[in-house]
This record gives sequence, structure tokens and C-alpha cells, in this order.
Amino acid sequence: MILLVVDTSGKYGSIGLARCGPDDACEVIESAPLSGGTFSAELVPQIAALLGRHGFGKADIDGFAVVSGPGSFTGLRIGLAVIKALAEVLKKPIAAVSLLEALAAAADYRSGVAAIDAGRNEVFLGEYETGSAGTQLIRERLLTRDQWLESTGDKEIVTFDNALAQVARAKGLRVLEVGRPGSDVIARLGWRKIAAGETVSADALEANYIGRSESELFVKGC
Repeated sequence: MILLVVDTSGKYGSIGLARCGPDDACEVIESAPLSGGTFSAELVPQIAALLGRHGFGKADIDGFAVVSGPGSFTGLRIGLAVIKALAEVLKKPIAAVSLLEALAAAADYRSGVAAIDAGRNEVFLGEYETGSAGTQLIRERLLTRDQWLESTGDKEIVTFDNALAQVARAKGLRVLEVGRPGSDVIARLGWRKIAAGETVSADALEANYIGRSESELFVKGC
């Protein structure tokens, strides 16, 4: 299966092609960066160029793995709109992947709290457990920085944000700092979801904006 992988949730984005098969195996054929602020003009031509470099056309895409948030409102809207359009035309499955889930999977730990800066002195948090069955969501929520620091307890924090890592370490908390999840992690999670039938239709695909009103009891399957 050829998966198209798209992440437009941050200041900078990425697209990728992956070849996935049995046993959750996904080989990234190529991953390409997207410049921040130009997703609307850059995304479709970059996808076409990526496919062309490897002798593929859009009809060769077997499925989509897309980061659905949390993150930039505008970036997510653009990325999801393109995936919705392609999936509608091609009639191919979509796996929506939380960036927090991808962060937890990239860290490859048993349990902990994935943290991403949400701006305005707030933090997106994802609590997960990882094991042989994959990454299992406990909950995702939005807290102020003070609430986050007070609520973490003895759980390890995983983040790709150095500023958050420094704040947490200054409070004596355990921190695992990793790189931002790439196309390999997103493809693997997306493929697992597709293989398990955990897909969404083009009409149902929505951005995962973990809002303040959802902060205490946010559990949403992708």
C-alpha cells in the first residue's frame, strides 16, 4: 500500500510517501519539508512533484495518513482540505493521526504525558500508554502552563519543544526531549489505523483543536 503522509499542523510542515505492508511495516520512500506560511500555494504542487519523482500518479495512492491536530488553525485547515478533496475523488481511506499520539509513539515509552506548546501560556497534553497493541489514548486536553506543571506528578513528559522542556526541568520534573515526529511515525500510525478499520470519510474528517471547553474530558477517536 502506498500512503501519502501530510502534516501541516505547525509553523513548518512535511509530506511523505510510504510503502506499507504486513506487521505494521512502513518504509518511507521520501519525505519533503513544506515552508511555513505558504501551505496553500505549496501543498498541491509539492504532492504532485513528490509523486512524479517516484513514477507515481495520484491514482497510485492507496490511502492517506494526515495529522489532524492539535496545531495551527490555518495550517490544519489547508492540509485537511487537500486530503478531503483527494480522498473524495480517489475513494481511498483516511487515517487521522493526532500529533500528540505521534509524539508519544516517537518517544517509544510505556506511559507518560506528551506536551506541545499551544501559545497564550497554554499547553496541549496527551496522555497515552504504549505497548504491543500500539499507542492507546487515555485523554487529550488543554491546560495553562501552571495547571500542566501541577498535574503532571511523577509522570515523564515527552516534548519536542525545548522551551517547555526547560520549564519542566526547572520544576524538577522528568523530561524526555525528542525531535518532532516525522513521516515515518505518522505513516506507521496511519497504517495501523487503516489496517484496523479506524478510518474517517472525507466528509467526517475534522481538525483536532483541543479547546478550553474540552480540556477536562476530551477523548476523541481518530
